[in-house]
Amino acid sequence: MVDDDLWALVEPLLPPWPERSPGPRPVADRLCLEGILYVLHNDIAWQLLPLELGFGSGQTCWRRLDRWQQPGVFDQLHRILLAELNAAGELDWSRACVDGSHIRAKKGGADTGPSPVDRRKTGSKHHLICDGRGTPLTVITTAANVNDVTQTLALVVGIPPVAGRPGRPRRSPASLLGDTGYDSNPSRRELRKRRIRPVISRKGAPNIKGLGKLRYVVEQTFALLHQFKRLAVSWERRTELHDAFVSLASSLICWRCLKKARS
Repeated sequence: MVDDDLWALVEPLLPPWPERSPGPRPVADRLCLEGILYVLHNDIAWQLLPLELGFGSGQTCWRRLDRWQQPGVFDQLHRILLAELNAAGELDWSRACVDGSHIRAKKGGADTGPSPVDRRKTGSKHHLICDGRGTPLTVITTAANVNDVTQTLALVVGIPPVAGRPGRPRRSPASLLGDTGYDSNPSRRELRKRRIRPVISRKGAPNIKGLGKLRYVVEQTFALLHQFKRLAVSWERRTELHDAFVSLASSLICWRCLKKARS
């Protein structure tokens, strides 16, 4: 079931239906969202969505997901929740952490490739940047054989402007933590231009003392993200539909943090 308070945030973001649309009356948006969440949590095929639960058919929910992704509904929801967390003082901008995680892509499609960690089977990769407390800020989906270092700046630039505090919206952390996969002098220079201090291990050099203890939050965030079974394996041929699930899952993680902060 969709939490009433969460639905109050989602509903204004949804594109309205035409007053005189042809065909039967569409299934209620809230029921379709519940059907989408059921697929996200349980990773079942759309056609196996239980009709007795009142969500409508799997095809109905799939089309609604596609319709809502086009105007970026779930990205907007994620930004709203980040602003709420920022207003509550629940975002740690002193540092951000980056990492990547491979997933199997069962049906291939866009942004898939031979996985270097899964016997070159077709896969994708989630590249994640989170704040110092593990709140997901941006997730990028690429082919499995894309190097982490190529996505460093894309992740930083992809952080949305986060309001919630007096002054200009926040868009960047004070420092960026990464392992040797992000070792790149050009990336370090670009981060410094953006007034972000790079704390990135160098290949062939001893690890930065205490870096692992600070970076554990990104692994924790991946664990939370992949608890949504639909994200542990990619079934969507279209990256934008997989990214819709990613944004929705990121929003739900933020929503849980916000509810915990308010309790």
